[in-house]
Amino acid sequence: MSDAPHTPPAAQVLIVEDEPEHAEVMAAALRRPGHVCTIVNGVAQALEELSHGHFDIVVTDLRMPESGGVKVAGADGDRVAHDGADAGLVVLRQARRLQPQAEAIMVTAHGDVPTARAAFKHGAFDFVEKPLDLEVFRSVVNRAAEAVLLRHEAPEMGELVQHDGFEGIIAGSEPMRRILHTVKTVAPSQIPVLITGESGTGKELIARAIHDHSKRAQRKFVAFNCAGQAESLLEDELFGHVRGAFTGADKDREGVFEYADKGTLFLDEIGDMPLTMQAKLLRVLETGEVVRLGSNNSRSTDVRFVSATNQDLKALAKQGRFREDLFFRINGSHIHLPPLRDRREDIPRIVRHAIARFAAQLLPGAPIPGITDAALMRLTAFDWPGNVRQLLNVVQNMTVTAIGEAGGPGVTLDTAHIPEDIRSEESHAEPADSGGVGSLAGTSLEQLEKRAIRETLKLTAGNREHAAKLLGIGERTLYRKLKEYGLR
Repeated sequence: MSDAPHTPPAAQVLIVEDEPEHAEVMAAALRRPGHVCTIVNGVAQALEELSHGHFDIVVTDLRMPESGGVKVAGADGDRVAHDGADAGLVVLRQARRLQPQAEAIMVTAHGDVPTARAAFKHGAFDFVEKPLDLEVFRSVVNRAAEAVLLRHEAPEMGELVQHDGFEGIIAGSEPMRRILHTVKTVAPSQIPVLITGESGTGKELIARAIHDHSKRAQRKFVAFNCAGQAESLLEDELFGHVRGAFTGADKDREGVFEYADKGTLFLDEIGDMPLTMQAKLLRVLETGEVVRLGSNNSRSTDVRFVSATNQDLKALAKQGRFREDLFFRINGSHIHLPPLRDRREDIPRIVRHAIARFAAQLLPGAPIPGITDAALMRLTAFDWPGNVRQLLNVVQNMTVTAIGEAGGPGVTLDTAHIPEDIRSEESHAEPADSGGVGSLAGTSLEQLEKRAIRETLKLTAGNREHAAKLLGIGERTLYRKLKEYGLR
């Protein structure tokens, strides 16, 4: 057993303290275990950072008289009133709203302990008393960092846990963890589920997870894609036919509804289904009975119905291209999968998992190839219009190329292995955790630069030399910007 001390996960920490000297002392204490700190000296600055940055931990003083007695603008334009006595509670409430994934720690004088305890009602992780015992302070922050990491990595939330029914699903990001929580909630019921999202986001994986967590898990999961099917063929595939129903029908054949009886039927791209077939599908869903082509007799079926589409069915219904009554019927529970560009924090996990999977196929039992930080950053920055499917194809190509060049195991994937169209500057997306151009509108260049520095320091575990290299600037320039922006 190793006696090496436990190293806490590096966290992005926002320190809100109106006394600059105290703030610097706190930041210096947290730098030692590798945390990246941003210092602000008032509520207005704190809300600005919470609106544009990403933080794992928010440390805020309870009372900040110098920043009190004003109204500050929240990210949504609302005016938040406070006085110096409740400044920390204002920061805490806004942190809950703007950074729900973060943990908050309250710093308070001895006489304010009852107020600090009341802060737990607003979701505070813990509080520490002044004058600070730096060891205690560091310990509280480290515990909060562990809690944040645990939420991101918890197996029960579905990251790569085969026996838990989430095989192949990466769910470290907050949106995906909420989705898997919804899956676990609706799966045991019989309610129909509609899964929406762009192509390549993993809609069939979610449908399989619903089946695996349902009471029908030991029965069949049947997937069928409605796109590109001629209407006559689609009806035959869904409902089957009897012998002699049409030329070439030399025997009875069951459709997917009968084949999936007592199990789960997943219809993908249901938005592409012709209107006449939509009416027939609605009848089957309402009655639980199918009529094979060429027959007058109905047959009972019992399926859990899950459907998916990359289209806006509400808009199609308004245009008369999708039946509104069918939409209401299939939309018992709605799960929307975000595009990969809106959950970039999952990309490193997906990449590492994919490398391990593809390498094992090529070289069973060999050590898993690594990947450089620069390559990982480039992949994380790309917009991925084809979402997870496109990313997996690229990583497979990179893995095959790297192993082929090396002629065996012991390789590390680098930027040179990334396809040129993704490696080129023109293909880069907006900075990580951005939602696209619209979400950056109105964001100052200073905020964008601070975000880039924070994320790079986190990726390099606080190694400034490595961070400066990845950012393409000199170490002295990085040191100057750290001081200028209050980053430590």
